Amino acid sequence: MADKDLTIIEHIDEVRKRLMVIVVFFIVGAIGSFFLAKPLINFIQFDTPAEQVTLNAFNVVDPVVIYLKVIVFLAIVIISPVIMYQFWAFISPGLRDLERRVTLSYIPFAFLLFLAGISFSYFILLPYVMKFMINLSGQLNIEQTIGINEYFSFLFSLLLPFGFVFQLPIVILFLSRLGVLQPKVLVKIRKVAYFVLFVIAAFITPPDIVSHLFTSVPLFILYEISIVISRLGYRKFEKSERLRQMEEVKAEQQRQIDEVMNKPDDN
Repeated sequence: MADKDLTIIEHIDEVRKRLMVIVVFFIVGAIGSFFLAKPLINFIQFDTPAEQVTLNAFNVVDPVVIYLKVIVFLAIVIISPVIMYQFWAFISPGLRDLERRVTLSYIPFAFLLFLAGISFSYFILLPYVMKFMINLSGQLNIEQTIGINEYFSFLFSLLLPFGFVFQLPIVILFLSRLGVLQPKVLVKIRKVAYFVLFVIAAFITPPDIVSHLFTSVPLFILYEISIVISRLGYRKFEKSERLRQMEEVKAEQQRQIDEVMNKPDDN
């Protein structure tokens, strides 16, 4: 295990270094996103969810604001593996060699889950949300005039949270693999977890029961998957702990044998 006896100043300095790396990569990602922003904006404008409404610019600077928002969004998505790696690199000195290798392998899966969360919210949830809003406006005899800036803000406020929420299985696996979290705890707090996820779903969906359930059910499924993954991760932790203890016992026995063999003969 690497040296963990770092002072608070050293920890703060390490955090600063990690953040500086993220900032540098974010700038690089933003530069690359500058060339990808226009195609993405055009795609979003004329894709199924947005084509149901007419998007308007209510401010002369709206096109610039939208462009910047898309650049930031793309940069976050592009450098998300870097952010994950920097987080891992910060905590890795406190892990054993095996734990470092195993947890490092989680980063690609975490990135895929991040993309899966964004894809779910855009291709599955967003069309339903837009349909609900349009139908509700029709029932209330309200003619919607939607600002393109507001639409993109709403879109990103829906996509990014789902990207983060879909990290739940990886976080659970990470904690279980380190022995911090036991699967029986997840089972014990299932009702509380469901309530928390239900509340989270309420914050990121329209205020109707159907869309609320439409969002909550996938989150509940994610939690159940996390329990299964936790069992697998915790079993591997227990196995590695048994092997470590056996190695320590063997090392201690060998040390005692060496002491006896190297003990000087009094005669």
